[in-house]
Amino acid sequence: MPDHVHLLVEGLQASSDLRRLMARWKQRTGYDHSRATGERLWQAGFFDHVLREEEDRLSVVAYILANPVRAGLVTHPSDYPSWGSSVWTRAELIESLFNRHGGESDNHRGG
Repeated sequence: MPDHVHLLVEGLQASSDLRRLMARWKQRTGYDHSRATGERLWQAGFFDHVLREEEDRLSVVAYILANPVRAGLVTHPSDYPSWGSSVWTRAELIESLFNRHGGESDNHRGG
């Protein structure tokens, strides 16, 4: 998205710290952006939602991937170039979402 970012991250250890991760990530990306453009990148703070065991991660992925569609930037999630995963390929994510929803779901059409 041109004005915000959605991330789905998983803490793998009891000591995992989302606030520390976000502070470091925003500091590094903000510094690089500022050096390249002379402009500030991030606002203070962030909004987070901790997923519970019973919450469906694939539904969260579907929501994230459908954001550019809902915003009218593209007609299909695969058309948006600025998303990816360190775990799955783009094709695997799109395929799993389509297979799960039995074809093109409302999430993929932006509904």
